[in-house]
Amino acid sequence: MSVRIAVLASGRGSNLQAIIDHFASLGERAPGVITLVASNKTGAAALDKARSAGLEAAWLDARDDGTSLVELLLSHHIDLVVLAGYMKKVPDQVIAKWRGRIVNVHPGLLPEFGGAGMYGERVHNAVIERKAEMTGVTVHIVDEEFDHGPIVAQWRVAVHAGDTAASLAQRVLEVEHIVYPRAVEMMATLIGRKIFADF
Repeated sequence: MSVRIAVLASGRGSNLQAIIDHFASLGERAPGVITLVASNKTGAAALDKARSAGLEAAWLDARDDGTSLVELLLSHHIDLVVLAGYMKKVPDQVIAKWRGRIVNVHPGLLPEFGGAGMYGERVHNAVIERKAEMTGVTVHIVDEEFDHGPIVAQWRVAVHAGDTAASLAQRVLEVEHIVYPRAVEMMATLIGRKIFADF
């Protein structure tokens, strides 16, 4: 079974590109195929990256209560939903339909530095303000609460003296580009083999 993957993205699409590149490098060993890329922003660079890769790109109305997203995912027979910089809360009905099969990457170590409003530069600023020695990348299952679901993978990144939010963000993003595609590969493999966890 080749798992059908949808990627939801709102911005530049750097994690999307990392996933595309990783799955392309796997060739016939890839456990899934990216079938759809969707964004809540019409001008998102992620949509351009999708089109450049020959993938279907779709726009989601940000006011949607989840009905249109459910219909879009069902119409593409999606097995795994991957959030890659998707800056909108996933509606509860989508989570209910794909429970345990929606994954997100967070630019910090959860459960610390997570929750509503904690994304991007805000996470890195909070890490620096707290004088934390470590930050990192967390891949987790998405549930009804922000940054709350079970952790799939985590990798620590040292905070250096003199780090700014920008310098820290760059190092964390480099790790995201390594960890996240492989976590997506793992999830797709388990789903393809019908090995489900009880989330």
